[in-house]
Amino acid sequence: MSIDLEAANRELAEARTSGKPCPPLRGRLLPEGDVESAYRVQQLQTRAWQGRGERRVGAKIGLTSRAVQESLGVFQPDFGVLTDAMAVGDGVEVPIRRLLQPRVEAEVAFVLGADLTDERVTTADLIRAVDHLLPAIEIVDSRIAGWDISIVDTVADNASSGLFVLGTTPRRLADVDLRLCGMVLEHAGEPVSVGAGAACLGNPLHALEWLARTLARTGDPLRAGDVVLSGALGPMVPVTPGAAYEARISGLGSVRTCFSKEGER
Repeated sequence: MSIDLEAANRELAEARTSGKPCPPLRGRLLPEGDVESAYRVQQLQTRAWQGRGERRVGAKIGLTSRAVQESLGVFQPDFGVLTDAMAVGDGVEVPIRRLLQPRVEAEVAFVLGADLTDERVTTADLIRAVDHLLPAIEIVDSRIAGWDISIVDTVADNASSGLFVLGTTPRRLADVDLRLCGMVLEHAGEPVSVGAGAACLGNPLHALEWLARTLARTGDPLRAGDVVLSGALGPMVPVTPGAAYEARISGLGSVRTCFSKEGER
């Protein structure tokens, strides 16, 4: 089959604008399993956003759950770009019309205090580079109809990014056991997702290491000030319009997001 990066980019952009998801890209505009081409589509999107004035503020890591990796037939995570336009304040209402088919998941966010430019980065390098941690909720979304995604679809779609919410209680890395930190995500006072740091590649710090090495190899490394969403600590949950969600992560505090009721785009 032929590869049509521009057509894939146009369909994803149109889905974002219209609110109508597009069919899967794999096997139609991008070959099955062609992750390299999918990242090239992702780059076309992020360059367009930056051309409109959006500022890159970090990155997100996806596919950090072994079960999710196996379901997609892959054996490593993926990544996407975070911009300032994706950031939402703690507890601030999100207009549901900004999203197509949103889901929420709780994560550990790293905020860097130093650049990570060496692809041979070590755990000690990472510990020195992390300025602080924050609890986070990632509002994931897909421009692919019905979340019918493969690794190619999600990578092209900026790792199924939507928005993100950071808590306001910074913690030092040395004060938190990231592997054992428990998480509960609640809706209307009831748990809808539970998990722990070990669900994220065994430790969220492992996810950060993978991303730092990967981006250093691409020549676009993580920089001081970057926010890194390290991956879900538990299953993601479909969003109910008008609902509020609160995530509590032991040692990190809590973060909350809420959504408006149904509305036109």
